[in-house]
Amino acid sequence: MDQFDYIVIGGGSAGSAVAGRLAEYGKHSVCLLEAGGRNDNMLVKTPGFMPFLLKNTNYRYDTVPQKGLNGRIGYQPRGKGLGGSSAINAMVYIRGNKWDYDNWAELGCDGWSYDDVLPFFKYAESNERGADDFHGGEGPLFVSDQKWVNPTSKAFVSSAESLQLRLNEDFNGQRQDGFGVYQVTQRNGERWSAARAYIEPLRDMPNLEIRTKTLVDKLIIEGGKVTGVAIRQGRRRKILTARGGVILSAGAFNSPQIMMVSGIGPAAHLKEHGINVVRDAPAVGSDLQDHIDYVSSWETESKDPIGDSAAGTARMAKAIIEHRRKRTGIMTTPYAEAGGFWSVMPDAPAPDIQWHFVPAMLEDHGREKVKGHGFSLHACVLRPESRGTVRLNSADTKDAPRIDPNFLDDERDIAVLRAGVRLSHRIAEASPLADYEPKDRHEINLNDDDALDQLIRNRADTVYHPVGTCRMGADENSVVDTKLKARGVDGLWIADASVMPKIVSGNTNAPSIMIGERCADFIMNGG
Repeated sequence: MDQFDYIVIGGGSAGSAVAGRLAEYGKHSVCLLEAGGRNDNMLVKTPGFMPFLLKNTNYRYDTVPQKGLNGRIGYQPRGKGLGGSSAINAMVYIRGNKWDYDNWAELGCDGWSYDDVLPFFKYAESNERGADDFHGGEGPLFVSDQKWVNPTSKAFVSSAESLQLRLNEDFNGQRQDGFGVYQVTQRNGERWSAARAYIEPLRDMPNLEIRTKTLVDKLIIEGGKVTGVAIRQGRRRKILTARGGVILSAGAFNSPQIMMVSGIGPAAHLKEHGINVVRDAPAVGSDLQDHIDYVSSWETESKDPIGDSAAGTARMAKAIIEHRRKRTGIMTTPYAEAGGFWSVMPDAPAPDIQWHFVPAMLEDHGREKVKGHGFSLHACVLRPESRGTVRLNSADTKDAPRIDPNFLDDERDIAVLRAGVRLSHRIAEASPLADYEPKDRHEINLNDDDALDQLIRNRADTVYHPVGTCRMGADENSVVDTKLKARGVDGLWIADASVMPKIVSGNTNAPSIMIGERCADFIMNGG
C-alpha cells in the first residue's frame, strides 16, 4: 500500500515526534521515511560508544572552505537512521533561553513565545526528578541525571564556583546562567533517542508504516499542492501519495535540499541545475546559523580523565562489561558531562557563551587520535551574527548538499568567542581543576588578541547545531508560516531545526523535538 494520509520525511528528532504523535492520535495513516537504518543496536544504545557513532551512523558532511577559518573545510556530522542526530549526539538536554522564544515572537512568530512553547517541552518530557512548573513527568522523552560523573567534571564545576560563577542544578528551570552537570536524554543508563521515545513503542500500530533505507528523490507537486513523494529503495523507485499532506523533517541541510530539487528555492540557482522552478523562494537554503565552537584541551598526568593508555583501555574494558550487566558506570558518560552558560559581553540579553566540559582530550571532532589523559573545554557562541547558505551540488539527493556556514564572517562573533576562550582558561587555572596540573596543548597567548584570533580561526568549528534554512515568519519571504505550513504550495509542512528564525541559546535537540510536537498539534487541530 503506497497511499497514506500523511507522509513524514526524516526520522530524526522532529520527524520522530511528528510521526509518533500523528500515529498515536489514531485517526490517520502515517508513513515515516528514513534514509538510514533502524539504529536499534547496543552501539547506539550505549552512551559511551558515541565516538564510534560519529564514524558510522552519520552523513559526515563537509563544508566548503571557510574564509573565517583560514580556508579550512569544516566537518558537519549529522545523524543517519531513526532518531537522526539524537542517536549520535552527546544527549545533553537543553531547551535554550526564555529570551530566545520571546524574541521569536517579537520577530513576528506569534504563538512561539516562551509561555507558548513551554507546555510542549513539558508534554514531551519525562524528567526523573518529577514534574514541576518547568518540567514534565509523563512524556515519552526520558530525561535523567547522569549515573556516573568523572572526577574532573566535578572539579570543573567547583573551579567555576571558585571564580564566583553561580552554580546551576537546572539549566531548563528558572534561570539558565551558571555552571553545573548536565541532564541527559537517557533512561536506565541507555541513550533515549527521539526514535526510542516516539517510534519504537508504536512500531506495531496498524496505522504507522516505517520505511528505513528509503531515499527521497523529490516532492510530487501537482496544481500547486504537494500530493506525494518520489522515493528510491536501492534500485527500486516509486511514488507514494499523501491524501492529507507531507511533513518535511530532514534537518537544516536536507530539508532545503529536498525543497530545491523539488523546484522550490532560489530560481536562478535551481535553473543552474536544470530544475523546473515551481516557486521562486530565495529564503530556502538561506539564513544558515550554527554555533561556532572552540575546544581548549589540556594534558594531565592523572588517569582520572578518560584517555588512551594501557590503564585507560583496561578501565574501559571493565566498564563495558559493567554496562552490559548493570547499565551503570563509565559507559553511561555523555562525554559532555558538565558545562555552563554565561554572558561575556556587557550588552548580552541572555548568556552568550555555552561551555561543554569533556573529561578527555578532543581534537578534530574526535577524528584525531590523542594518546594519554586530559580534558577539553568547548566554548561556543550562542547567538552568532554570521549567516551562511545551503545550496545544491547536484539535482540528485544522494549527493551531499553544498554547505557554507560562513563561520566568523561577522567580527562580532570572534570577539565573543575570544572572551569565551579566555574564561575557559581562567576556569582551568582555578582550583580544584588546576590541582590536576593540566598542560595546555596549544599554548595560547591570552594577552594577544591577534595571536588568539589566529589560533581560533585555525581550530574552531561547529558544535553541531545548524538551523534556519527554512525559516519561519509572518512575512511573505519566510519559507513557512507560524503554523509551519510552507508558503506558495499546499499540503506541505516543515518541522525541524531549519524553521528556527534565530538559533536558540543552547543545544538544538530538545527544541527540535518541541517543534515536531507543535507541528503534529497544528495538523491534528486543523492548523
